[in-house]
Amino acid sequence: MSTKPITVLCSDEALLVQEHVDAWRAHARMAGFSEREVFSVEGHFNWAAVLDAQRSLSLFGDKKIIELRIPTGKPGKEGGEAIKSMCAQLSDDVAIMVTLPRMDKTSKNSVWFKQLSQHATPIDIVTIGVAQLPRWLSERLKQQNQSASPAALQLMAQQFEGNLVAAHQEILKLALLFPEGLISDDDIRNSIFNVARYDVFSLSESLLTGDVARVCRMIEGLQAEGESIVLVLWSLTEDVRAMTRLKSDMDNGGHLPSLMREQRIWGPREKLMPNALRALSSTFLKNALQRTADLDRMAKGLSKGNPWEATLQLASQIALRISKTTAK
Repeated sequence: MSTKPITVLCSDEALLVQEHVDAWRAHARMAGFSEREVFSVEGHFNWAAVLDAQRSLSLFGDKKIIELRIPTGKPGKEGGEAIKSMCAQLSDDVAIMVTLPRMDKTSKNSVWFKQLSQHATPIDIVTIGVAQLPRWLSERLKQQNQSASPAALQLMAQQFEGNLVAAHQEILKLALLFPEGLISDDDIRNSIFNVARYDVFSLSESLLTGDVARVCRMIEGLQAEGESIVLVLWSLTEDVRAMTRLKSDMDNGGHLPSLMREQRIWGPREKLMPNALRALSSTFLKNALQRTADLDRMAKGLSKGNPWEATLQLASQIALRISKTTAK
């Protein structure tokens, strides 16, 4: 974490920005910054709220994190003045993270950006292109003690075409499905093109729709077809984790459309997510996320129980709650 009170991230790579912010936030927590407020600049944004948050600390004197997200990279005249005021009232008790898209030369020469740059060294996170993606995939596999041949890495790069979120999810899935060491080309090819994988994605849509009967049929069908419980559980966990993070950021003032763009949630899931979030409380989601961790241990044989039955139970409970909201 920078010793300066402001950190500025500039990038169009949502995954890399989120990972950097997560690491920065964890470091700040360890340094005693226990409070957190999140602001996303959308529409008629209230800039005064940011300045008020910066000035107001809790009665207990807790240090505070402020995350200011400017998805367009254009704060406008009012925002520019607010940023100037924000820089004029910096303190050691408030750590500020400003996230921006990739900034061109003109934007970097703007008055407000130069003002930020006086108090922080902007960090440009380089976009990972298709040509660089095989190396990036190799490094990610190495982090989980796995590897793949150059041909397999190239195949994965072509399949994901620069979509780091999808590539990241595939890497995590490989860790679940295969042991440490070299993963064969056939295993990687089957993982990418396995038809059952798309059934798992359909399971996600059924869950967010609140279709309890279909969720149950799909999980039972995947089990009957011999699909790995690890893959099914991975899909469920990804949905629960995404909803938990979205709910938390919304509770802290985040704007849902912007938050979903940051997490690369689009297509049918983008349309279904708002209703699902209305149906599920923060407490329920946190408990569900903890249960997925319990299911993971069960699936790995580290705790007793039937992981298929337990996964079916959790998924049906989530879908049932969503269906009740949909029916109103």
